[in-house]
Amino acid sequence: MQKRIIEGVEVQRSSGNVFADLGLPDAEKLKIKTGLVVEIRRAMRALGLTQQAAAKRMGIPQPKVSGMMRGDFTNLSERKLMDCLNRLGYDIEI
Repeated sequence: MQKRIIEGVEVQRSSGNVFADLGLPDAEKLKIKTGLVVEIRRAMRALGLTQQAAAKRMGIPQPKVSGMMRGDFTNLSERKLMDCLNRLGYDIEI
């Protein structure tokens, strides 16, 4: 990656996966899960669902929805996140 100095700060272009750029293990999985959580947030907003209502509809406890909204979704698998989107009425193509 090409590095540049802008106003005294070294910057470089992202690879497109911030998790890989940070050297995190399972970077591709984290990117996919992040995309799914973003879509779940959008779906909740579009449907006007509270965390409690969304939790009931997705079949998970409300504290897990709260964690998900704060970016803590490590305890949820990709499959579970896809299931949550399905339960919110969204079709997923892989």
